[in-house]
Order: sequence, then C-alpha cells, then structure tokens
Amino acid sequence: MQPSPDTRRAVFTANIHDFEEKVIQASHQTPVLVDLWAEWCAPCRVLTPILQQLINQYEEDLLLATVEVDEGDGENMKLAGRYQVRGFPTVILFIAGEEKARFSGAKPLSFLQQFVDENINS
Repeated sequence: MQPSPDTRRAVFTANIHDFEEKVIQASHQTPVLVDLWAEWCAPCRVLTPILQQLINQYEEDLLLATVEVDEGDGENMKLAGRYQVRGFPTVILFIAGEEKARFSGAKPLSFLQQFVDENINS
C-alpha cells in the first residue's frame, strides 16, 4: 500500500545515527511516535498499516518514525536497548524530547487513537 502524499511527509525512517535529530529534536515541535519493529515480526507487519491510518487522521499534528531494529548491522538494536524495549513491535511517543508513553504489540486503531489523545492532551 503506497502512502498518500500527506502521509509520506509525516512518516519517515530513523536510525541510531539520526534519531536525535529526526525524533528527539523534532518532538519539540510535533509529537513523534517511534515504531521499533523487525522484519521477521508478524505483529509488526499487522501494526504498520494501522499506524499509517492513525497518521492520516492526525495530519500534521503527529509524526511517525519507523526504526527497523535489525538494520545497520545491528546498530539500530542499540536504540531498543537504550529504551529498554522488551519485545517488538514497541511504539514510544516522544513529546518535547522526552518519552511520554509506550505500548507493545499489535493494537487496533481505536486503541491507538485513545493512546494518542490521552497522551497528547494531558
């Protein structure tokens, strides 16, 4: 499924080398969801299109960074370690440079909407 042009700007990949700029710094302007996922992870593949739907709904009020933990010769796995991720997928919401909330596993769109609304508006 090809993302719409609006989604393409709001969804981007990040890695250990650009995480500070693309996620931490960006979250001072706009909340950023970080999807830590792996290619071999079936729940990750279920969650991806649901996250795309979510981003479409929030337009410019929410960004999505995807981090494939097995890329970069395992370097991206260090991000998972830094944030004490125990399983995949794990989604972490960053606001103002700090982790605000997280969840693990594939979830329905209704859960994601409530998760974002509760944490952005609190």
